[in-house]
Parts: sequence; structure tokens; C-alpha cells
Amino acid sequence: MTGTETRPSHHRPAHLFLPGTTYMVTAGTLHKEHFFRDPLRLRMLHDLLLDLAKKYGWQLQAWAVFSNHYHWIGVAPTDATNLKTFISHLHTASAREINQLDGTTGRKVWFQYWDTCLTIEKSYLARLNYVHNNAVHHKLVSVAEQYEFCSARWFAANADPTFRRKVATFRYNRLNVPDDF
Repeated sequence: MTGTETRPSHHRPAHLFLPGTTYMVTAGTLHKEHFFRDPLRLRMLHDLLLDLAKKYGWQLQAWAVFSNHYHWIGVAPTDATNLKTFISHLHTASAREINQLDGTTGRKVWFQYWDTCLTIEKSYLARLNYVHNNAVHHKLVSVAEQYEFCSARWFAANADPTFRRKVATFRYNRLNVPDDF
């Protein structure tokens, strides 16, 4: 494997950047505040995530956006080190928009993000199932496809049925994913 790694500190984990590798990214708002608390705000964050992923060359395979956090799984472009720039752009632009909607300026919205390099197929498939079903996990809907700010409906409509069934068999209740939002 060839890639770039940032040096860790006690405040943040190391980030390993490998081109063409699949990653899971999770981010949470500061103090778990529900800044994206209505459909207008959720739609803004959802669409911004998809637009910026495309701009930075990340191929998203699953995503879920909530009032105080998000998860996504995507394949890194040739320059995987642009993850930090992509996330920074997403957080800056969404914070600016939320602050404008709330009539506040300079308020910090995002706390931190975590990325995991997924190199084991079983781990990847379990996390794919997890992200698609995260709205069910948070009891927002009873069926994942009912939540409009995630990829579950897209996955159900576009993924090969055999692959969908395979993903659905992977349990995710024992995953170590930051999700105590």
C-alpha cells in the first residue's frame, strides 16, 4: 500500500490516505446540537454533500444526513489526500448557510470528523448496510427507504438485487462507529 498518513495527536486520530480505497466518514456537530433540524436544512446539507463529493472526485456508495451528524461511504479519487479539503469545504459552506438561516455569524457548527479506511470486505459490507439503515437505527423511520436524506432508496432502486440481498445479511449492531448522537 502506498499512501499518505497524517501524524496523530491526542486530539485527533491519524488519517491514512490511499487512492482508490473505500472510506467511511462520520462527522458530528458541536455539542451534538441539532443545527439541521428541518427538511430545508437537511436538504441543503444532503445536496451539498453530494455536489462536493462529485467536485472532489469521491464516488459515494452510501450516505445518511441527520440533524446533528452524517455518515458516508465513498471510494477515494487518485488524490485521496483531498478528503480533508472536501470535508473542510462541506463544513465551512454548510455552517455559513446554517448561520445565515439562523441570523448568526461566525458560530462554530461542526465538531470533528472520523474516517475509516475500509480494506476488509465484511467490514465494508456491514458498514454499507449500517449507513443505509441509519435512519431506522435512530428511529426516524421504520423502513430505510422512507428517509429522504439518505441513500437507501437510491440503493434499492439501482443496486444489483443479488448485491442488495448480500449487503442486507451483514449485521451492523456490533460495529464501532461513532454514532451516539
